[in-house]
Amino acid sequence: MALARVGKCCRSLVRDPSKVAFCGVLQPGWIEACIGAKRHLLSEDVIKLQDFQQRKMDVAHLVTGSKGNYIELFSQKIERNELILRDDLKLLLHLCQSADDMVIARDAIHRYHAENRNLVYGEFKFGPLFVRLCYELGLESLAADTLTDKNMRGFFSDTTSFNITIDMLFTKGSYENALEVLRTMRDQGIPFNKDTLTLAAGTCYKMNTAESYRICTALIEEAQTKGHSIPRHAYCFAVALVLRQGDTEKAQSLYSQIMSTNSRLCQNLKVLILIMSGAITDAVSVLSAAVLPKSPYFVKKLEFSREVVDLLRLRSEGGPHMMKAEQIVTRLERADQVTQQTLDGMLCHTPTGKRKPVMVMEVRKTSRRTLKSLRSTLLSE
Repeated sequence: MALARVGKCCRSLVRDPSKVAFCGVLQPGWIEACIGAKRHLLSEDVIKLQDFQQRKMDVAHLVTGSKGNYIELFSQKIERNELILRDDLKLLLHLCQSADDMVIARDAIHRYHAENRNLVYGEFKFGPLFVRLCYELGLESLAADTLTDKNMRGFFSDTTSFNITIDMLFTKGSYENALEVLRTMRDQGIPFNKDTLTLAAGTCYKMNTAESYRICTALIEEAQTKGHSIPRHAYCFAVALVLRQGDTEKAQSLYSQIMSTNSRLCQNLKVLILIMSGAITDAVSVLSAAVLPKSPYFVKKLEFSREVVDLLRLRSEGGPHMMKAEQIVTRLERADQVTQQTLDGMLCHTPTGKRKPVMVMEVRKTSRRTLKSLRSTLLSE
């Protein structure tokens, strides 16, 4: 199993400059800057925080008396060891507003799970509700501890709860804990989906250790063997990781498996692979093809990270292609196609999610006056 070796691999980020081949020499403190990039990898379509908060407001309007009194009464109910009913627990989770409330909620789901361990909960899943509460209140540690609690095995039976928790941990830089949640997910037989693969690859990339490299590539290969669809974002994380580990051959192999490489991130990675492989001429050719000096303002130009073009200058310095490299970089700069955004910033972006469908008015095919086909009428004219 790819995650079987996670136990002792969760160490601090490698700070050896040789392990950060494509950027450590360019910007001092680059790794520290990467650690500070706090971006979610899941879109609102998955988190659904706004929908969740709206439901909380709707429930709060239906509750008579103060929410605080209800939560206090529920705490007393737990102390008296009274039976916790399904609807009571749902109501409690919709009324939590603070970290103290969440401690009561955690104790409640522990009790509820212990009392109903051998029963089928039905269609309603408490896991996503509890985890979204933690997300709303910034309690990623509480979510992780609850999901990895062996006594809670079977309660969190859905992929969404684990994905949202890993995303929270990723955002807070708790990569070791994120991998622990991922391992718990594997141990409990919770299926991995596309979001899981992206989160796993992103976490391994951030850790940037030899062990996280092995875990990431093993997960990708396992998904390929099973015929699962691997998101482009996951591939990009994997490519960036193996480049940071200095394995350009493996990076090229992974990159070649990306179905569509027209994105800005993919093109930056492509140029980076060529530069690190010593193919300076090919890198210059890719950059030359992307230059759009006189395009209209509404035409989207392909941008390249300052890190990438600076590395091209560095690797070509003193060589036969130094002049060509300098010329193409200058052309890109003049065309405003060099961005200060780092590769890490491009990688750790929050997806926009699915666009809501645009309502299209039905087009009439017959005339209201003559009841004849509009197409025929137009042709006759």
